[in-house]
Amino acid sequence: MESPCTPEAVGLSSTRLTRLRAWMDEQVERQRLPGASVLVARRGRVAFFERVGLRDREAGVPVTTDTLFRVFSMTKPLVSVAVLQRYEQGDFQLDDPIERYLPELGDMQVMTGGDADAPRLEPAAEPITIRHLLTHTAGLTYWFMDDSPVCALYRRAGVDFVRGEGTLAEMVRRLGELPLLDHPGRRWCYSVATDVLGRLLEVLSGEPLDVCLQRSVLAPLGMHDTGFSVPDERRHRFAALYGPPGSSGLLDGSGPAPADGGLELLETPADSPFRAPVRLFSGGGGLISTAPDYWRFCEMMRRGGELEGVRLLGRKTAAYMTRNHLPGDLTAMGRPRFSETRYDGIGFGLGFSVMLDPVRAQILGSAGEYGWGGVASTAFWVDPAEELVVLLLTQLMPSWSYPLRQQLRVLVYQALVE
Repeated sequence: MESPCTPEAVGLSSTRLTRLRAWMDEQVERQRLPGASVLVARRGRVAFFERVGLRDREAGVPVTTDTLFRVFSMTKPLVSVAVLQRYEQGDFQLDDPIERYLPELGDMQVMTGGDADAPRLEPAAEPITIRHLLTHTAGLTYWFMDDSPVCALYRRAGVDFVRGEGTLAEMVRRLGELPLLDHPGRRWCYSVATDVLGRLLEVLSGEPLDVCLQRSVLAPLGMHDTGFSVPDERRHRFAALYGPPGSSGLLDGSGPAPADGGLELLETPADSPFRAPVRLFSGGGGLISTAPDYWRFCEMMRRGGELEGVRLLGRKTAAYMTRNHLPGDLTAMGRPRFSETRYDGIGFGLGFSVMLDPVRAQILGSAGEYGWGGVASTAFWVDPAEELVVLLLTQLMPSWSYPLRQQLRVLVYQALVE
């Protein structure tokens, strides 16, 4: 990555960006974050790239340009791009039933009442399609969401694609034995859907997901530090993972906010499951990456599927992915809030959230911007109207501990002067 340009060269204010740096310092000083990396690029040029604090507090090692972060759910957009590449090649249609490729997800049942011990079930009104999976409307969920007895069934069955046991094929078979929380297409619910798409890629390509993603997305983009595990020669760059005291890393998003400040070590670089030989490749949350690497992915999307002469997607496909594919916003689809973020005025495309109306969303931004985040407080967004890419990498879990993303948005947009 080239050296940052002056902010004024791309219509940003250096003076106003000092507020962003001061905010980063404050998060570390108040022990809300161990350290952080923030990148702001406009018109294809990086104008702000600052690192503060420590990637490993116990070892006293600072955050650096090449620090390796668990990006967790920011894996989803990359896997979604790989899926749309296969769509461009004619391997499937978006409204194909997934059971055509993964028979274990046919004849699904929906939980209509009861509890985890005695669920009441009925047949799904329609099959799960690939479009349902890309838009998180398949009726799937996550083990940690805890807003339905189905989540408890996931926990009992060990359906955890990031830290669970077995292969991707085995985990999807296990998933197929569990009920859906709603009929496909009726509700937006953040879920393991992209993990299922990772298994679809394995079936279509005949390769393990790590090989498929490396060949189709990571290698073409020059994302050489991004992968599903941290090899020994890179372990010294791998960040530790933290949470607020007593949080244990994952909390019900409707619960009380943590006390302000204080950090508890959740996972060292040495004992992380991302260090062990990985058998279970999570398309929904399994990647490790760096700020320069992930910026290359974002910039490829901002440029309509191409970067430095390498085209991953056709221009129309990239535009199609980043439009809202829901009949309304996420609130209308049954999810008024997720994590620390309101979802009024926010839609969802094929692997990305999409801003529909900043006024309804009650936050600065532009209609048509898209992005996503990860459970360790990482986030990115691309604003085509402003030719803007913003990236936050840190390691605080869960992401809803503090309103970091809202604060970052305001600090970035207030620095735009042209």
